Amino acid sequence: MIRLIRRSAPSKTLVYLTPVLAVMATMIAGGALFGAMGKDPFEAIRTIFWDPIFGQMGGYYRGQLLVKAGPLILIAAGLSVGFRAGVWNIGAEGQFIIGALCGGAVGLAAYPAESPLIFPAMVIAGAAGGYLWGMIPAVLKNRFGTSEILVSLMLVYVAINLLFFMSYGPLKNPEGYGFPGSRNLAQYPSAANPELIAGTGIHWGVIAALASVTGVYVLMHRHLLGFKIRVAGAAPKAARFAGVVPARLVSLCLGLSGALAGLAGVFELSGPVGQITDSFSVGYGFTAIIVAFLGRLHPVGIVAAGLLMALTYIGGDLAQLTLQMPAAAIQVFQGMLLFFLLGFDVMVHHRIGRAR
Repeated sequence: MIRLIRRSAPSKTLVYLTPVLAVMATMIAGGALFGAMGKDPFEAIRTIFWDPIFGQMGGYYRGQLLVKAGPLILIAAGLSVGFRAGVWNIGAEGQFIIGALCGGAVGLAAYPAESPLIFPAMVIAGAAGGYLWGMIPAVLKNRFGTSEILVSLMLVYVAINLLFFMSYGPLKNPEGYGFPGSRNLAQYPSAANPELIAGTGIHWGVIAALASVTGVYVLMHRHLLGFKIRVAGAAPKAARFAGVVPARLVSLCLGLSGALAGLAGVFELSGPVGQITDSFSVGYGFTAIIVAFLGRLHPVGIVAAGLLMALTYIGGDLAQLTLQMPAAAIQVFQGMLLFFLLGFDVMVHHRIGRAR
């Protein structure tokens, strides 16, 4: 029989080269996929990775790069803390939706009043909604020993159904001629999140994303709590002997990642999307998992990985428009990135051997 044998000391060079190898392997496999579909693989890869930055419309798409990367980085920064501790929050998409619903409800309740306090109140409500939604799997795990993976994932579908209910019910635009969806918050000055510098794509969500990765870096590398989190993930038994309380750690990690996902939701709602609709869920919470692992759970790596994944989003839309590429092919291409990343990780940390 053949089995995987864990290496005693994996190569640090290969550990840091794994994301680069995964990206290269994804390009090769993706090119083969596009070729099998009858498309020119070189043109497809160029359209996805080159044209959004250096093409004729590069000036516009470079601004959109930060718009797309902001929520991915914000969510991935929170997830990385839990993943370092061995706490697996797979339901960031649900927390993203609930944050948008809570923040949007505050903004819509205040309509049409004008006040500089409305947008900060929306931000606080969004973070609180994401936090509370993230605490549900934390409480169930601490109290009943349930799996946070399953609970957080199932709560995504609960959140999606709440989104449908709100879009067709309580938050529906009374002046929308019967169509589902709320008022457009981007056209409500007190609740809008416009670009801070025209043409750059920088809005308060991007600022929050950069602040989050800075805060996570300080927490994980300059604070005793970060040291406890890393120890809990690497050696749970040693962490308990050192005085780490697992229940508190679970609550901290799930609550923090939920709050940041909720923030991403309210910033996305008040900025690029503008309104609550039944199609608000676009999978940022799931894609952020790829971003976190592609960035090696390090804040600097998460920023780079977030920009790369944002590039695949924009390049994928461009490929659909110019090359008539189906959306499913782009999603498969993005999924390949995680597949190769995990595959290379396994081979870096293990070797193939024979079992007696």
